[in-house]
Amino acid sequence: MSTLPAGADRRALKRRAVVASTVGTTIEWYDFFLYNTAAALVFGPLFFANSEAGGVLLAFSTQFVGFAARPIGAAIFGHYGDRIGRKYSLVATLLLMGGATVVIGLLPTYETIGVLAPILLTLLRVLQGIGVGGEWGGSVLMAMEWGHRRQRGLMAAWPQAGVPIGLALGTFVVWQFSGPEFLAWGWRVPFIASVVLIGIGLWVRLTVLESPAFAQVKTSGKVAKLPLAETLRTQWRDVLKAMFVRTAEQGPFYLFTSFVLVYGTQQLDLERSDLLLYLIFAACIGIVSVPFFGWLSDRIGRRLVYGAGVVLTGLYAFPYFALLDTRTGGLVLLGMILGLVFHDLMYGPQAALISESFGTGIRYTGAGLGYQLASITAGGPAPLIAAAILAATGSSFWISIYIVICAVVSLGALLLMHPRPPEADEADFASEDNAGQDAIDDAARSERTAT
Repeated sequence: MSTLPAGADRRALKRRAVVASTVGTTIEWYDFFLYNTAAALVFGPLFFANSEAGGVLLAFSTQFVGFAARPIGAAIFGHYGDRIGRKYSLVATLLLMGGATVVIGLLPTYETIGVLAPILLTLLRVLQGIGVGGEWGGSVLMAMEWGHRRQRGLMAAWPQAGVPIGLALGTFVVWQFSGPEFLAWGWRVPFIASVVLIGIGLWVRLTVLESPAFAQVKTSGKVAKLPLAETLRTQWRDVLKAMFVRTAEQGPFYLFTSFVLVYGTQQLDLERSDLLLYLIFAACIGIVSVPFFGWLSDRIGRRLVYGAGVVLTGLYAFPYFALLDTRTGGLVLLGMILGLVFHDLMYGPQAALISESFGTGIRYTGAGLGYQLASITAGGPAPLIAAAILAATGSSFWISIYIVICAVVSLGALLLMHPRPPEADEADFASEDNAGQDAIDDAARSERTAT
């Protein structure tokens, strides 16, 4: 017998899940992007005491370590997310990610403790990577699995919007402290300020119920004993497809948001504060465009919207640098905006596109692992590759060729991707208007018992 009405209360729970997922994701990505921005601007001289080009490469190398740790986080938290539930895995990722970020803000530099400084920085970056690696799968599933199947593109896109919000917020805070004292102490403030966001995110996430789909899996006793082993045994091809389909989104994105700061300041002699301001403006557009493209994928199909983003990103590879090379403020801003809008065409429908390839019982693990493996093959290497090319050639030509290659890889993977039919997973019906209420009631009773 249901104890919760299927109308207003269900809608309120759905909104709460979306808000909690989006707020938490925003905080996680704020933390992660702070490191990316600092790697481009300050970590070279402060932690590696090297030449300009060499320091940037070393700083981007520690950035890559964080990307390499993300699949580890996806495997660890995917296991518990598919075994215990999405909610408490998300609480753990928030504490891990936020704690590492605050400690980075307190870390002594190379001048103070020598080689121990970059070692500690690298270890903290690993913890950041593990945290954000476990975050994505849980946040998008918490929102998506509360939504109707015909709304899953939009529902899963809301946590995705945490990326541009986190990027804009993190870049804005860095911009605020980018004055003369930035290298001395200003860069630390955005990292330490993360402690406030952790408190907010923790409070929000502890108020949500488990998703109806996972609650249905627990009620039916079909929880996977070893989600990772089952995923690799039954759906390893889908993991690889998810990894490769992200190449055109993941690689160029970190060129558009992180490497652009190096290229703009070192190659074009543009003002750092101007570039940060342009990046904030471009990121703010994504707060609207990411959910919009997720919604659009519910109307005309995920593969069509995603494919348009892949093709446009490939076609934009050379015009992007041509706009930057004008050194004209308006055209540089236009170049940065278009790059992120084409990215958002992919990022909006991406969460639903990948997640719908996996059943509820292993979805956290499967989707998270496929998503995060792309951080090793595409996202992490991209700034390193671009910085190395720029140091060797002094030109953006081969960087543009790299972007085109990323687009070709993603297009091939997209053509091979096909979602699971809804009837293949009965738990997917638990979020429908007249289904799954008992599972929701069970989740509510479990929460009351736990507290």
